[in-house]
Amino acid sequence: MSFTLPIGAPAPEFRLPATDGKTYALSDFKDDPVLVVFFTCNHCPYVTGSDEATRGSAEKFSDRGVRFVAINSNSRNTYPEDDFPHMVERMREHKFPWLYLHDENQEVARAYGALRTPHFYVFDRDRHLIYTGRALDNPRQSEKAATHDLDRALKEYLAGKPVSVPMTNPVGCNVKWEGRDAHWMPAEACDLV
Repeated sequence: MSFTLPIGAPAPEFRLPATDGKTYALSDFKDDPVLVVFFTCNHCPYVTGSDEATRGSAEKFSDRGVRFVAINSNSRNTYPEDDFPHMVERMREHKFPWLYLHDENQEVARAYGALRTPHFYVFDRDRHLIYTGRALDNPRQSEKAATHDLDRALKEYLAGKPVSVPMTNPVGCNVKWEGRDAHWMPAEACDLV
């Protein structure tokens, strides 16, 4: 069995606290036609290098019913700057157009099979996975990106077409797993394509 959710799989449930002081579950987004769940963090240069590109995607597709929800699953014991107070400060400073949820026990990251930060998952109205992987081929220097895989997948789906490339390898830092070396990944975690 693949570590990461396969295409067509249902979105795993979650119930997580957010930086806005509320708690959100998957069902809270039932009215959104498309849900983009992405695993991110506060410190990773691939995240910070592509934040504005992700903001652009979230803003571009928001009026077409696409909702972006970010989840930080990194261990604060590996990277203290990935703790919840720093998440709150990051959202206050950057005012990103998405909710930022905290997966402290990392159960949601395991359920989704998050490999890296950032790692994107796109779900249709029925909450089946239609795309997973990277947003850009060069998230660390987004201005040099040659492919915008997330935008392409969203455009194709919203146009009623099949997603031509439903799976790409996420590009970024690995998720920082609790009690493990900063570069450790589960044995069953591997490239998607």
